[in-house]
Amino acid sequence: MRDYYKVLGVRQNATLAEIKRAYREKAKLLHPDLAGNSSKQELFSEVTQAYRVLSDSRQRNIFDESFFVRMKKNRSDVKEFNYYEWLSERTDEESRAKFIFYTLMHHKEDEAVAEFKRMQTNHIDFSLKKWFTREDFMDYGYILAEELCIRSEYYDAMILLEQIIQMEYSYHYFYIFFPDVISFTLNILHKNIDGVIPDELAIDVFERALELNFGSKEDSFFLRKMGDEYKRLGDSSTAQICYAESARLA
Repeated sequence: MRDYYKVLGVRQNATLAEIKRAYREKAKLLHPDLAGNSSKQELFSEVTQAYRVLSDSRQRNIFDESFFVRMKKNRSDVKEFNYYEWLSERTDEESRAKFIFYTLMHHKEDEAVAEFKRMQTNHIDFSLKKWFTREDFMDYGYILAEELCIRSEYYDAMILLEQIIQMEYSYHYFYIFFPDVISFTLNILHKNIDGVIPDELAIDVFERALELNFGSKEDSFFLRKMGDEYKRLGDSSTAQICYAESARLA
């Protein structure tokens, strides 16, 4: 049996987010449709199998118990540099941005989400993407959006997803995984915006969605929902404009 952690190139205690990212990176290099080399099919299949096992908690536990022999590790008396503590003590925007992604990837998701929300509230111009490479922001930003949705922070999740989708349109990075990003985003737009977040924020989200090239059918849906939001806010004239444009696109 192969060491699936080595196949994906991750640590044995890697988080699910790290496993997902490692799989995406390797799959893009080995997938026959992307690599243009059918000889890599066997390697791609191995990577896919490793991902299937390690991304499923039950299968991962079985694999760990059957594959690894526990070994005692020598521990040094020298105190190691604690990057988490160092970041925690710093207040500059770059350090706070790095703190968010560091905690996100080290089993401290609640801290990551709380700090992201705090920075969004207290710093109008705060931007995660300013401090990371495009690829890192797209990967970690998507994972953060997933965590925000788990906590019903749908507006903030949509702001991140909007940036990620626009980036993918201008520079292909997710490739074969991009349909998953689109599906995730549309699911939020259909189920977790109208009647869930305040009407003013919902209008903002649907207006942003109209710029994401989802197609006329989806645009018709967004406009219809905007009409509903405006109607609830007492702006019947704007609501009728939205309904009329929605009907035109349907």
